[in-house]
Amino acid sequence: MESSASTPLGAFLRAHRERLTPQQAGLPSGTRRRAKGLRREEVAQLAGISPTWLTWLEQGRTESVSAHTLSRLAAALQLSGAETDYLFDLAGLKNPKDKRVEDNPQARDILAEMLPHIAIPAYVLDRHWRAAAWNEAAAELFCDWLGKPDASRSQLDFIFLTPEARTFIDNWPERARRIVAELRADLGQQLDDAETAEMLERLRRDSAEFDRLWQQQDVLEREGGERAFHHPALGQINKRQITLRPANAPEFKLVMLL
Repeated sequence: MESSASTPLGAFLRAHRERLTPQQAGLPSGTRRRAKGLRREEVAQLAGISPTWLTWLEQGRTESVSAHTLSRLAAALQLSGAETDYLFDLAGLKNPKDKRVEDNPQARDILAEMLPHIAIPAYVLDRHWRAAAWNEAAAELFCDWLGKPDASRSQLDFIFLTPEARTFIDNWPERARRIVAELRADLGQQLDDAETAEMLERLRRDSAEFDRLWQQQDVLEREGGERAFHHPALGQINKRQITLRPANAPEFKLVMLL
């Protein structure tokens, strides 16, 4: 019994190696092939790694494996997006592939069609925290952000560059601190992206508070919980925020306020 079967990573790699035919991989099938699927040497050649390295991976030895190696191996095995994510999970690494809006162009339209059917304030943020869609209840609540036709749809612009936000958001200094820490965690692998870098540079230039908080290097997972607002027309409003990520469009965040 091969040791690869004793680890989830090894079993996964071996199963997908044996599932892939030489024809699918663009290799000659040969007349005396006894191996099921592809040989280790063939997958290693396709991935640009040594056969010994692949043997170690099939044995579950991931101490020094890099994300780049796993990406090349996933490509060689012709893994789907979900299979690639699972491979990275088994290796204890984060898939660096940036999931952008273009990966699922229908997601924005589907979410926009769904929002009017939600009675409570709800909106959708894209990967740069811009409102991609919202319902009437959200426009009424966030009257100086989503309720103004000419306002920036960036939630970050609203919080840090709109004076009204400081009185609208209860305990603005603490909420601003948490927002920046959540933003840093959320951006993750995007920090080298040109559009992300431009957004951060602009916010740091235009908001001294954002620049100070960004330099603190705080990182927090995005969380829900109690939110209080001082609405200019409706007075004190207390809500409970829930944030969800659609399974087929993780670049979006659906935010609802109960």
